[in-house]
Amino acid sequence: MTEKAAQITRNASFRLVMGGGLVLLLLSVSVAISVGAISVPLHTVWGILISKVSPDAITPNWSSGREAIVWDIRFPRALLACLVGAGLAIVGASLQAVTRNPLADPHLLGISAGGAFGAILALLHTGMFLGLLTVPVLAFLGALGATLLVLGVSQFASATSADRLVLAGVAVSFIVMSAANILIFLGDPRATHTVVFWMLGGLGLAQWGQLIYPFVVLCLCSAYLWLNSSNLNAMTIGDETASTLGIPVARFRLMIFVTGAVITGVMVAFSGIIGFVGLMIPHIVRLIVGGDYTRVLPASALLGAIYLLWCDIIARTIMAPDDMPIGIVTGLIGGVFFVWLLRRRG
Repeated sequence: MTEKAAQITRNASFRLVMGGGLVLLLLSVSVAISVGAISVPLHTVWGILISKVSPDAITPNWSSGREAIVWDIRFPRALLACLVGAGLAIVGASLQAVTRNPLADPHLLGISAGGAFGAILALLHTGMFLGLLTVPVLAFLGALGATLLVLGVSQFASATSADRLVLAGVAVSFIVMSAANILIFLGDPRATHTVVFWMLGGLGLAQWGQLIYPFVVLCLCSAYLWLNSSNLNAMTIGDETASTLGIPVARFRLMIFVTGAVITGVMVAFSGIIGFVGLMIPHIVRLIVGGDYTRVLPASALLGAIYLLWCDIIARTIMAPDDMPIGIVTGLIGGVFFVWLLRRRG
């Protein structure tokens, strides 16, 4: 197959993935709202959603209890799943480009652990001194601090290669999680049960009033990453090639890490630690649409949203009426994928 034919095939695959993915996303959101301890028929789900957008468009024939379940609980939860899945997938794809390491992931590099540390610090020790922004701000600062710590450790240990950078991230992750455990140990025993949410991951605290924060952060940061997709393409080839193209390699890599820390910190603040999304999704996307980051980033965001939606559906139904922490589901699936990836690369 010629390069031109391969390009045409990749473009067609990208259009198919985006078009089919949007339809699947809409269906997945509908199913996520419908299923649970109390099932709500799909036609009732859509009737409630339409009535909220256009109150005079449809005559209500459902109870106020079902309307509260759909609009106040399950719909914001589904939207949060989409935002978190998209954000983590984009961060994973970007980190894999600048580190040239297919195993790079915000969870493995300790960024998620730093975000959890900041969230736990706010919940158990500092109090909500910034109001509702306290947890997101401290989670971001924790994620940024963990990112800088990974970079510092890699420089200190001369771990500048891609594989060693991941090892430095794993080491920092253990250190930061140990520090988070100390915060839990020193905190009020009556309040420590609340941090289990951030340690194991979950979407049960989603609220309409808070969705604006991850939404705005995801839009701004993903726009920055997409506008720099050509630079990400160059970074996948090597630092020398990127330098010859006029890219300030060190500064650009730092900017990608900081951007990833911003997204991860905010997502962790609202969802807890959810691992392996950023590891899995970019690999699947590149197998379908190729390695051009102009296509990889939007496709990763779309598939990441769909993937986390279905993980949440599994977490809510497998032990109904109790919710299983979503981090357990993504950990099980991601661990198997990680082993497969190692086998494939071997």
